[in-house]
Amino acid sequence: MKQEMINAIKVDYTYESQQQDIPMVLRNININVKKGEFVAVLGHNGSGKSTLAKHFNALLLPIGGVVFVDNMDTQDEHVTWEIRQQVGMVFQNPDNQIVATIVEEDVAFGPENLGVPPAQIRERVNEALKLVDMYAYKGHAPHLLSGGQKQRIAIAGILAMKPACIVLDEPTAMLDPEGRKEVMRAIQKLNREEGITVVLITHYMDEAVQADRVIVMEQGQIVMEGAPRKVFSQVAYLKEIGLDVPQVTELAYELQKAGVKIQEDILTIEECIEAVAKKLKGNK
Repeated sequence: MKQEMINAIKVDYTYESQQQDIPMVLRNININVKKGEFVAVLGHNGSGKSTLAKHFNALLLPIGGVVFVDNMDTQDEHVTWEIRQQVGMVFQNPDNQIVATIVEEDVAFGPENLGVPPAQIRERVNEALKLVDMYAYKGHAPHLLSGGQKQRIAIAGILAMKPACIVLDEPTAMLDPEGRKEVMRAIQKLNREEGITVVLITHYMDEAVQADRVIVMEQGQIVMEGAPRKVFSQVAYLKEIGLDVPQVTELAYELQKAGVKIQEDILTIEECIEAVAKKLKGNK
């Protein structure tokens, strides 16, 4: 049985002081993320998903409940540094995370601050850049790279610190479609080939489909949780709370409404083609 990487228990949070009538940003949140798991967190703006992400490496601390990272309590200030080494954060805007004028120097920044010996730093930098397919750009200036390349450099900078888990807060929100694909390929590779735990905060349904598990948030609470196929089959409910579903899932849903009886839990174009072809063959 896989061990827990993150365990949030009855977590409450508000950005205001603890006064009556102040709305809670997070309310009674319970989440368990296993080591090596890829979890996507969905929700429209203001649902609390980014606030939740910041609890996973002690950037924010709950006012109620508790968050454990690899069995360490985030409210124990004696282990804050260790928690932040275990869980790396990647944010929306890669330009805000790049601190050096040369790619390899930027990736080296984190391990240098950890006091890693220079020889090990070079090994870590090269390894991290290879993992995100950016090794060929190690001598380039980051500001000359595309958005997707910059975000992969930001991810490499986190990887060089050897975290067990990466939390990505809408890392593709400012990227074009090709940049989004580049970043998602890198994230999948890190999870599947390197075994790194991934928590992806996103509003792109096609990204969430790639996760092992999807968590849906609404008004600071978890309202749905499960495998992508299970969650996205609830088209009517997701639309009711202001979320989309993958386009191909919505097509299957509309076909169902129109009387074409095909499966409702379709997630990919290939599955849709197969289901329609089977239906057409059955009608002959």
